[in-house]
Amino acid sequence: AAKKDLLTLMKLDAPVDNLPGLWAHGTSQATDVNILFVVSGLLHVYQRKIDSQEDTCLFLTHPGEMVGQLAVLTGEPLMFTIRANRDCSFLSISKAHFYEIMRKQPAVVLSVAHTVVKRMSSFVRQIDFALDWMEVEAGRAIYRQGDKSDCTYIVLSGRLRSVIRKDDGKKRLAGEYGRGDLIGVVETLTHQARATTVHAVRDSELAKLPTGALTSIKRRYPQVVTRLIHLLGEKILGSLQQGSATGGLDPYLGALPHKWDSGNPASNLSTVAAMPVSEDVPLTAFALELQHALSAIGPVLLLTSENIKQRFGSAALDSIHEYRLSSWLGQQEDIHRIVLYQADSTLTPWTQRCIRQADCILIVGLGEQEPTVGELERMLESTAVRAQKQLILLHREEGPAPAHTVEWLNMRSWCSGHLHLCCPRRVFSRRSLPKLVEMYERVFQRPPDRHSDFSRLARVLTGNAIALVLGGGGARGCAQVGILRALAECGIPVDMVGGTSIGAFMGALYSEERSYSQMRIRAKQWAEDMTSMVKTMLDLTYPITSMFSGAGFNSSICSVFKDRQIEDLWLPYFAITTDITASAMRVHTDGSLWRYVRASMSLSGYMPPLCDPKDGHLLMDGGYINNLPADVARSMGAKVVIAIDVGSRDETDLTNYGDALSGWWLLWKRWNPLATKVKVLNMAEIQTRLAYVCCVRQLEMVKSSGYCEYLRPPIDSYRTLDFSRFDEICVSGGLQQLSSALLQVLTYPNTSFTDLAEIVSRIEPAKAAAVDGELNTQEGSLHRIGLTRPHHPHGPLGKSPTFGLHQPGNSASAASFCQDPETLGPAPESPTHPSHSTDLGASHITSASYPNQPSKR
Repeated sequence: AAKKDLLTLMKLDAPVDNLPGLWAHGTSQATDVNILFVVSGLLHVYQRKIDSQEDTCLFLTHPGEMVGQLAVLTGEPLMFTIRANRDCSFLSISKAHFYEIMRKQPAVVLSVAHTVVKRMSSFVRQIDFALDWMEVEAGRAIYRQGDKSDCTYIVLSGRLRSVIRKDDGKKRLAGEYGRGDLIGVVETLTHQARATTVHAVRDSELAKLPTGALTSIKRRYPQVVTRLIHLLGEKILGSLQQGSATGGLDPYLGALPHKWDSGNPASNLSTVAAMPVSEDVPLTAFALELQHALSAIGPVLLLTSENIKQRFGSAALDSIHEYRLSSWLGQQEDIHRIVLYQADSTLTPWTQRCIRQADCILIVGLGEQEPTVGELERMLESTAVRAQKQLILLHREEGPAPAHTVEWLNMRSWCSGHLHLCCPRRVFSRRSLPKLVEMYERVFQRPPDRHSDFSRLARVLTGNAIALVLGGGGARGCAQVGILRALAECGIPVDMVGGTSIGAFMGALYSEERSYSQMRIRAKQWAEDMTSMVKTMLDLTYPITSMFSGAGFNSSICSVFKDRQIEDLWLPYFAITTDITASAMRVHTDGSLWRYVRASMSLSGYMPPLCDPKDGHLLMDGGYINNLPADVARSMGAKVVIAIDVGSRDETDLTNYGDALSGWWLLWKRWNPLATKVKVLNMAEIQTRLAYVCCVRQLEMVKSSGYCEYLRPPIDSYRTLDFSRFDEICVSGGLQQLSSALLQVLTYPNTSFTDLAEIVSRIEPAKAAAVDGELNTQEGSLHRIGLTRPHHPHGPLGKSPTFGLHQPGNSASAASFCQDPETLGPAPESPTHPSHSTDLGASHITSASYPNQPSKR
């Protein structure tokens, strides 16, 4: 009887016995993506609440009704969780068998689609007509600066870039948008002209929401306005944090990157392509190694021309299969944190597809070879591909240190950055492809090493980079050596290093060595050299500009770093100086290492300014403008910044001497042993405090920021020139003092969709009275929700898109998606990080601050 009812509902005229793939199930039976027809009992359909770990019941499926039709029709994972809270019997038709029925009787699609539409409210159906689905080709602008704001866009797949044109005609990057981001919502809500020009970095799919539809949604569902205020508030806070590093607050808040990581353009990369400079590059081993490292962060899929042909056939890349392949690739973006595309060594159709799909392109070369430009790269330059491009240079473990990097970069003006990777020996092993895959199957059984360079690359690509910022403070900076040892012993990786003054020196040593023991030896040798009175006396000069000529100090710094360039350091590095010619902060990420370290340590009155060989500007100690540049590290892509403050503390308990001050009275107070001592600043101290006013304000902003983990070791008893106490100061920053502050917790964030669309498309929850009676029983889960992608307008259900969203915190859904057996397999479940902890990628640091009040150097 139940089968006859199902045939009637689906309007099929086939005999019951010939209906394929029909099974009866009880409560405990789990199924794949199927159409479920309830025979007896109730099936509850749940969806995760916004900003909550709770599920809300959307509707109940009663006997004689179906559920799961949308996932079967579109081929996408379920966007709901379906549970039977009590005994329930139902019939199940698998997706494969439904397609078999559909081939015999195509009209069944309309019947099943009608049952889906019946469940939608009239309001949702109206909004569905208002939404437009758009395909945007790479390079095409969706709107230009100054255009009228008449709609909001939601990124369904792909990547877009926002550029603002200044009054002087120069263009500046305002931000990038990835899957799930809202574009232009600020101007639409405020009815202002477009503030930027937005164009597609790669082929993208957008949903266009007209202003009238958005207004209608706000009137019908006020909670949408609340959610928009929350999203815009996050953008404003991100702008305020980023403004100090970029020189001010961007007036166009809608141009900021992804909502959970404002200021970091890598936070929502979905696709990464890897292509070789030459055929000598072990690209397969590189891709497998990177896949292994990315698996610790979230679900990752590696695609090559071979496994695409195995899945879709040898003609998979022909134009006739364009829609099928594009839809499947888009689905993989939805259910994986990163999709990694391995290009061929020549310009094949698959290589062209990799370039079209990529948010970021990794150009992989061998550091030991002579700098050269590959044929694939020349094609990139000639076709003006707009995706980010990063140069990756591979090095052997036993090989020499990186060198000649600047020559590689000068040949590639289109590259936005570079990284050096020290590869394990297996990457360069000459194995056949089957043996290489077999070896990496064993490698994948072990967790990746969080300290490896491939894990560093994975964190950079996913916006989880950890930066170490070292402040200035003279000899007190020796404590930073001990802190680096504590970080290593606590298992906390470092992906980027920056510093000011002595912090620039210590950071350069660590970026060059990446070894605490070697760094400590070299730092101690330099500290001993700084205590030489003979060298100090020989460097004295007539004090017109400074007390010392700087020749001796130059020699000591140059003897440490030789002719090393910043580009040749293992870790990305920057040094801060004060440009007194332009009255601005300078951030040095390239050029002569010793020269910019010396400039960052040039204290006024002691050392003369250093003349920048690039433009002749005079550079002084960076501590005058930014003694703890955590904001700079943040603007360069770090998700969390570990900031080590070793600056001196200012005396704040000063004597109140009234409206006038007599120098004779002060002299008497100092010379008279019986007089009460007073605390009054002299002229030199006042000038010093004035010089560091900007620095102190910057430090307070850094300490109050949400991304910074501020640490200050107990070094207040040491003076600026106490280099002779190196061992003692070094121990003060060691593990014993910081062990309570440094913890190892594996917490990676997962990307999530903007949930405005889900508020719009959500069906009204079932009445509480109808549900409460069912919620007290033991729940049996039949389906796990997955991330759904909007179906194509030419799909089975017609033109308008219907899209469902993955909720923040529901990372498990990506691990349990449903798809064909040919798929490469489910992705590992990602851990959910605690709401009150700071996410560090491979490690977690609880903010620690010592009782001492921090201040300038």
